Amino acid sequence: MIDPPTFMKPAAAAAVLVRTLTPTSSGTTVADASVASGLALRDAESGLTWLTSEYRGQYRVTDAGDLVHVFPSGFTKPWETRESLGRFVTRAAEVVVGLGRLVVRAWLLIAIVAYAAIFIAIAIGLGSSRDDSGGRNSGDSLLGGLLRMVAEAFYWTFHPFSPLAYHPGGWGSRGSRTRRREPETKVPFYEKVNRFVLGPTAPARDPHADRARILAEVRALDGRVALADVMRVTGLSREEADPLMARLMLDHDGSVEVSERGGIFYRFTALRRTAGETSAKSARPSAAWENPETLRPLTGNDVGDNVGIAALNGFNLVAALVAIANDLTLSNLPRLFDKHHPYIPVPDGVPVVLGMIPLVFSLALFAIPVARAVARTQAKRRVAAESARLGVLREVITHSSRGEAVPEAALRTAVRVATGSDPSDRDLARRVAEFGGDPTADEAGEIQYRFPELEADADAASDDRAAASPAEARLGRIAFDTSR
Repeated sequence: MIDPPTFMKPAAAAAVLVRTLTPTSSGTTVADASVASGLALRDAESGLTWLTSEYRGQYRVTDAGDLVHVFPSGFTKPWETRESLGRFVTRAAEVVVGLGRLVVRAWLLIAIVAYAAIFIAIAIGLGSSRDDSGGRNSGDSLLGGLLRMVAEAFYWTFHPFSPLAYHPGGWGSRGSRTRRREPETKVPFYEKVNRFVLGPTAPARDPHADRARILAEVRALDGRVALADVMRVTGLSREEADPLMARLMLDHDGSVEVSERGGIFYRFTALRRTAGETSAKSARPSAAWENPETLRPLTGNDVGDNVGIAALNGFNLVAALVAIANDLTLSNLPRLFDKHHPYIPVPDGVPVVLGMIPLVFSLALFAIPVARAVARTQAKRRVAAESARLGVLREVITHSSRGEAVPEAALRTAVRVATGSDPSDRDLARRVAEFGGDPTADEAGEIQYRFPELEADADAASDDRAAASPAEARLGRIAFDTSR
């Protein structure tokens, strides 16, 4: 007895396929999946689409136009351990940085403000206490000189009438005081210290940003997109874009189509329906290479802010060294304020509260920015490499969408502009292989690269787009209106 037809959810159909299918290097067609599992063709197709998204599958097309689903890793996820470890490291780093920012904010009141006030009080105490001969105590001249040095540094840096004062217009630029200033967002002092030590806070990334950009591209291209269109707005590689599009097909009633020449494209007619003007053409989102990642500033503060924070921290650092040199323990502290006897410390251990603690933390507040400055070189190389990849992607997408070969010289120029150096042959070959390029030569013998899959996909999407009916975007007649 044959069961009546039912419509399975994609996840349920995929669970049946996982039990009954054995992925092979040659791939699986919808018919293969249907025969092996007993599922209806429509359920086998939706199940394969779900599996392509879940297990990072890929699509292939035969010269006869048959669509083949390929699962390079089978129904396993070998990347999960690596990505889980990466997420753990990233999360741990975020926790450490978060705790670091919390410590810095708390330490701001202790190490920079409170300790500075304590050391100033000690300096005053040293200045007011004298020995029997009327002379000043040992250590007074050092702390007093230090105090004068810090005061003078602040005067010459921040006094509005100082020729060396720092203003928003630059060092010694007082002309900005007469111009109308642009409104600025007030940044709390503790946040400036955070930036000085740990760098500016990275803006939160919207996890739905890529999806929204793809859907905007779909609507702008009349519901028909090729993989190259997806790569254009996201900057993803072909291997990354394939499973993402499989997920979007499940979520937005899309389908994968194959042209007579073997081009693959994605059709989302449901996303064209709009309550707006159907004749108005939606603007395409900007390309990924138009908004490349940039190197974040080391602190994000003005020069004057960094100088002031460094001066305060430097004052605490030197004062802590003076406290250690003068055995300024808590038990010896009252001796500073004895006006009748010179300060003679009683050895009772290393000064911890006024010496070691501010010394260690002040050193750390200098060491962390230095370490970040050193690590910034690696970040600079990473940003340059990603910019080079996007530059290569720009040339690939631009030329392949017009059915043209990409000159090797154009690819080398893109990498050179981003990194400052010419790529090696091996590096260039690796970058081209990422997008499925094949080397050829023009009539003059110059090396070029063709991207046949991207070209066929672009042609297929363009042809189907040209045949698309404007009626797909129109709504039906309003049958009910709550405002009436």
